[in-house]
Amino acid sequence: MTTAPALARPVGWRLWSLAARPRTLSLSLAPVLAGTALAAAQGLAVRPLPVLLALAGAMLIQIGTNLHNDLADALKGADRAERTGPPRVTALGWVPAGRMRRAVLLCFGAAALVGCALASLGGWPILVLGAASLLAGWGYSAGPHPISYGPFGEVFVIAFFGVAAVGGTLWLQAPFPTPAALVPVLALGTAIGMPAAAVLMVNNYRDAAPDRAAGRGTLAIRLGPAGSRRVYAVLLLLPFPLLLLLPAGALSGLAALPVALRCVRTFSRQPPGPGCNDLLAATARCQLLLAVAASLGLVLV
Repeated sequence: MTTAPALARPVGWRLWSLAARPRTLSLSLAPVLAGTALAAAQGLAVRPLPVLLALAGAMLIQIGTNLHNDLADALKGADRAERTGPPRVTALGWVPAGRMRRAVLLCFGAAALVGCALASLGGWPILVLGAASLLAGWGYSAGPHPISYGPFGEVFVIAFFGVAAVGGTLWLQAPFPTPAALVPVLALGTAIGMPAAAVLMVNNYRDAAPDRAAGRGTLAIRLGPAGSRRVYAVLLLLPFPLLLLLPAGALSGLAALPVALRCVRTFSRQPPGPGCNDLLAATARCQLLLAVAASLGLVLV
């Protein structure tokens, strides 16, 4: 277990806020917001209850996944002393493993209850989607082949924090009447999911050295620094041409393009290490700005 005598142990809600990684919780908000705006753009009368339940479920799964990752990495000895990211509360001994395990089960259990309520509104497709999301959140750090230890983490993020969340939110307002209705869901879901995957890319690029020592094979490790920078640029910039596949109002999402370009420029000069922490938060803000701007355009235009 690592120790960090220079760090003051937070207490109460500050401790659990640190464990939940609040700087990236907007990744759960963005797709629900975008899916709701897409429903409004299609002339649907948006019902607030499904939106709020979808947001609660998405955030509970993300927090549960983050807590489980904190716990699993500590138990596997993957959070080493040379790690440069934010403190991991289980590895530092600030939260005992048993207590963290109960917190994980509480988050996933609450998410399952919310999912049951959503399934009563959206039927079996929402039940299947919710179950898959819970399994993916658990499997991110658990099982013989955790997602976080392989090169497919970014694909997982695009699928669940992008396409699935946008599509599920829209479905809760009205089931898709035709296969053609999948086009805007896929376009908007991918556009929202790719910057979320860029957040993970920054995280794994920052931790490439200790992750390699812990036996991980993330995409950032497989690609190396130059390849990671190229993929990051694609993840942040490709969403903007995807907006062309949506109703014209979505082009207001171009307001986030200068921020995306600034993040790409910063990453091109950023070596792995603690300097990536600010870029990680900036990338999450870029995704939220894209979602808010595109959503406003879809609703107002």
